Amino acid sequence: MLAAALLSLGVVFLAELGDRSQLITMSYALRFRWWVVLSGVAIAAGVAHGISVTVGHFLGAALPERPMAFASAIAFLIFAVWAWREGTGDDGESAASTPEPRFALLTVVSSFALAELSDKTTLATVTLASDHDWLGVWAGSTLGMVAADALAIGVGRLLHRRLPQHLLRVSSGALFALFGLWILFDSALGKRSVAIAVTGAVTLAAVTVATAQTLRRRRSEASVSGRCSETM
Repeated sequence: MLAAALLSLGVVFLAELGDRSQLITMSYALRFRWWVVLSGVAIAAGVAHGISVTVGHFLGAALPERPMAFASAIAFLIFAVWAWREGTGDDGESAASTPEPRFALLTVVSSFALAELSDKTTLATVTLASDHDWLGVWAGSTLGMVAADALAIGVGRLLHRRLPQHLLRVSSGALFALFGLWILFDSALGKRSVAIAVTGAVTLAAVTVATAQTLRRRRSEASVSGRCSETM
């Protein structure tokens, strides 16, 4: 069991480096408390890899990739709309709509589990579970996922301290839209060229909007500061 756990931990940790799951985790870290995100990732990883281990070891089958990809894409597009509306609204509205920890945890667990069930790390877990101790594979893959995504949480918290709140929210919405569109066109529909074109267009549009909003806010702040100076 120990050998299976160490092997699974190493495989999943390396597979997660630079994977979309790390970017998803970083996006959540821009919006929610780090311990909520890490708890959600741990729960989702345990559930997703528990399902993949069960399917691979006990059933000797594969997960239905396309239905999982469709569900994951829909979840991320819904969350992208929500995050984008918060980012483009006024500061008072955005602050008032900050999710409670329990709701944030449910959001992280549900969307992350859906993303993992259509990801390459789940396929690796299914393969490992078919030839190794299932309990070791489940424990190792879950720990490997949590360790890799903890790094992404650290990066997200660093960005959270250095970048404006409205820019973080708009960026978070854009990232979730990119994830949703990529999963939809690439994993669910099998049209990678369309996925590249669509996500490229969304990236360009998001950068343009974010730049325009930042410049507008800076001009507004400079105008307010100038009026205050004249008053004094």
